Amino acid sequence: MLLSLIVPQKEIFFYSFIIISIIYAIISGNLKILNLAITSSTESVVSLTLTLIGTTCLWSGLIEIASNTNIINYLKKILNPLIIRLFSNLSPQVYDKVVMNIISNILGLGNAATPLGLRAMEELQKENHNKDCLSNNMMMLIILNTSSLQIIPTTIIAIRTSLGSNDPTKIIFPVWFSTICAGIVGIVSTKLIIRITEKGCE
Repeated sequence: MLLSLIVPQKEIFFYSFIIISIIYAIISGNLKILNLAITSSTESVVSLTLTLIGTTCLWSGLIEIASNTNIINYLKKILNPLIIRLFSNLSPQVYDKVVMNIISNILGLGNAATPLGLRAMEELQKENHNKDCLSNNMMMLIILNTSSLQIIPTTIIAIRTSLGSNDPTKIIFPVWFSTICAGIVGIVSTKLIIRITEKGCE
């Protein structure tokens, strides 16, 4: 009862587990092991965070540089047939953000892709006639971000590297297979649902 007055209701279970773990460690005489576990885990978290920050900064910087060159224009031409089939009547501003979002996902930069995706969603919402309903383009963008087709899974590779994997790039082929399958299933399902229910807001 006292805990519920001090801690928000949704966090009670989380803090309860921590308190129970500490009490059990004291009773069972494993407090030293608990301290070592806390120390090693926090060290691992800091190391992993620095690794991910470095990788994200590197690829985000490369994307920023690429956005000011003709590379993005070439990528737009490559992706244009796909974009036309997946989306309809995109304005130039939204088109650029959607393309950059897809490119970031392809490069495995989930952290860099998220801001671009949010900006694209904001622009799509401005063009949405029914503000209480997702448009067809908004639904498709959500599916593409969820399936997240990746050619270079940089984030996963960085995590495996930080954890001491002997071959951190070994997961590339499984990632290709799983993300391609997820993308195909997601796109086909979304197209079918839009056509059957006719709930698009376009």
